Amino acid sequence: MEVGAVRALVVYESAFGNTAEVARAVWEGVSQTVPDASLVEAGAAPAELPDDLELLVVGAPTHAFGMSRPGTRDDARRQGGDAPTVGVREWLGSLARTGYPVHAATFDTRVDSPRLPGSAAAGARRALRRAGFDCAAATSFWVGGIKGPLRDGELDRARSWGATVTGPLTSSSARG
Repeated sequence: MEVGAVRALVVYESAFGNTAEVARAVWEGVSQTVPDASLVEAGAAPAELPDDLELLVVGAPTHAFGMSRPGTRDDARRQGGDAPTVGVREWLGSLARTGYPVHAATFDTRVDSPRLPGSAAAGARRALRRAGFDCAAATSFWVGGIKGPLRDGELDRARSWGATVTGPLTSSSARG
């Protein structure tokens, strides 16, 4: 398979801007290997994935120990955030199954101190696996509090991680 023929999509949700920053950095990392990569907010993401998509990366903030819900996004807005109406949870719930294998990876942003349990990345990973995606990678990026900021070095780490999640694409064969 030619790497140039590979397509990737990074879908994210963000309430205070931290996850959006990480998503952009992940997309930059993915784009180092996959030149035809797109970055889109969950509310604008397609419910039906493109036929030539081979990598889906999904990111969200961890709210109340998992993926956000309408109530946790309302809470974020009350705290001055710009949480979307449609989040990753709803987008994943509306996502049509593909008739071909798609590699997937998930990430979240989480409060670093204190390190609270739960992970939006783990919930998204489970949802993608149930929908038939080959979802191997999941990771967290750390923020200093509910509103942030991101911990030092997290954007560099996100770029590096984005570049590594494209690995399965360079060794897999083209769909027939």
